Amino acid sequence: MSLMPSPEQMKAMVENGPDGPIVMVNLLKFRTNAVYEPSRPEARDGISGAEAYGRYGVVAQKCVAEAGGGIVWGGPQALIFIGGAEQDWDQVFCVRYPSRQAFLKMVSAPQYLDVTYHRTAGLERTALLCCSAGTAA
Repeated sequence: MSLMPSPEQMKAMVENGPDGPIVMVNLLKFRTNAVYEPSRPEARDGISGAEAYGRYGVVAQKCVAEAGGGIVWGGPQALIFIGGAEQDWDQVFCVRYPSRQAFLKMVSAPQYLDVTYHRTAGLERTALLCCSAGTAA
C-alpha cells in the first residue's frame, strides 16, 4: 500500500476535486517501530511509528492552520463494526480546508514537504479520503 497519492490520484484531485470547502479524512495505521532511511539521524532514535508521526504532525498542524484549515475531529478507532481486518486503524482525523486549492498549496509547500519523511517513517498504511465539507463547512 502506498503512503503517497499516485500520479492519477493527484491529477484527479487537481482537475476534478470538489469545489468549495473540503474535509480530508485521514485513516492512520502506525508502524510498531518507526522506519527511517539509514542516512537520517532519527534512524538511531528507536521511536515508535506513532512518535514519528507526531513529529510530522507538529509541523503539519501549523501548515494546516496557515492554509486556513483545522482539525474538525480526531481520535482513536475503537472497533470495527462493519468490515474486515483491513479496516483496523489506530487514529482517524478529519481536517477541514477552505478549498482543495488551499490543500494542494499546503501539501506542496517546502516547510510541509521537509517533514513528510517522519510521516513515511511512522505509517504502516494510510488512506486519505477527500470529501465535500457538507455540514463541516
